[in-house]
Amino acid sequence: MPEEDGYAQELLVLQQILISSFVFITVVSRFYVKFVSRKKSRLHRRGVRHNDSERINDQISHLHRIIEVGDIQCVVNLRMTRNVFARLCYLLTHVGGLVESRYVRVEEKVAMFLSILAHHKKNRIIGHDYRRSGHTVSSHFHEVLRCVLKLHPLLLVKPTPVEDNCSSETWKWFKGCLGALDGTYVSVQVPNKDKARYRTRKGTTALNVLGVCDRNMNFIYALTGWEGSAADARVLRDVITQEDGLKIPRGCYYLCDNGYANVEGFLTPYRRTRYHLNDWTIGATGPQNYKEYFNSKHCRARNVIERAFGLLKRRWAVLRSPTFYSLQVQNRMILACMLLHNFIRSEMPEDPLEEVDEASNCNTENIEEDFIDNIESSPSWELWRDDLAMSMYNS
Repeated sequence: MPEEDGYAQELLVLQQILISSFVFITVVSRFYVKFVSRKKSRLHRRGVRHNDSERINDQISHLHRIIEVGDIQCVVNLRMTRNVFARLCYLLTHVGGLVESRYVRVEEKVAMFLSILAHHKKNRIIGHDYRRSGHTVSSHFHEVLRCVLKLHPLLLVKPTPVEDNCSSETWKWFKGCLGALDGTYVSVQVPNKDKARYRTRKGTTALNVLGVCDRNMNFIYALTGWEGSAADARVLRDVITQEDGLKIPRGCYYLCDNGYANVEGFLTPYRRTRYHLNDWTIGATGPQNYKEYFNSKHCRARNVIERAFGLLKRRWAVLRSPTFYSLQVQNRMILACMLLHNFIRSEMPEDPLEEVDEASNCNTENIEEDFIDNIESSPSWELWRDDLAMSMYNS
């Protein structure tokens, strides 16, 4: 009997040990399954794949579809042909200082940067398309942006005046004209405390960007950073007074609208006189006097800056709606879009986004280094405009 009691006690202890072990194993297995499932879901949300070779193949195939399949796909996605894209990568590498990282090629960096500007895509969307993390996309975007801005000595165009032997019907009346200038609004996101300063007369928060272009819609000068509430004349005064601002040689001028003063270096139309192009469309009466005739010719020539802004915003969707970058980065993005605009127009003879191109066929030469340093009105400049208008009307 004592031996049987001992066996029973041993069996009872063994049974308790087995039950405890089973409970322990069950708890550990459930914890492990829950931990692994959480880790997988977290990695899935981050867009991380377990198969690195599959991820690399997806990256290569996506970049191949954009820049190596054909020019049509490259223009649709990056706004330039494959040849122009290769030249841009070469300039950014040898002039801008863009280098290839350990896992990302230069071509992929530039392609991600152009995709953001052309289609206004967020980092997560670009990261999903190119199989990259948001941090990788953001860091390479700012790297390429800095390199593009370093190309401004090469991409900004030097203006040349209209010569006496110019045969263009649009520009032959404006001897000595360098181009046209105007301001445009670019919508931006600003903190709530600064919205009053950046609110425009149309009720939106935007930057007042001053752009100057030549007769071929290439940008000569650009100034960003002014609030949307600033007047165009105030922005122009700041441009003239800056040490590295817009330089206008004596005897030359730019065409601008009535938002600016008619002073030396800036030729404006007559006020309180028909000016817009639709005033002389089919069915309307033509110019009745020398002032209307001058305004008609002036508007047709100055329209080049409007077309340049329209083409710029049509090409880069990031300029058509506000972004979530800081103001400093948004100003740099505007300048980068203008520089890339000049580069595309110089490298692509046929721009698919351009509807009408009224390129001038004038002869040009270097201009003297005697610049205008003020924008004060003078009777002599008003008299010169009257003489120019009368000569147009009489001829």
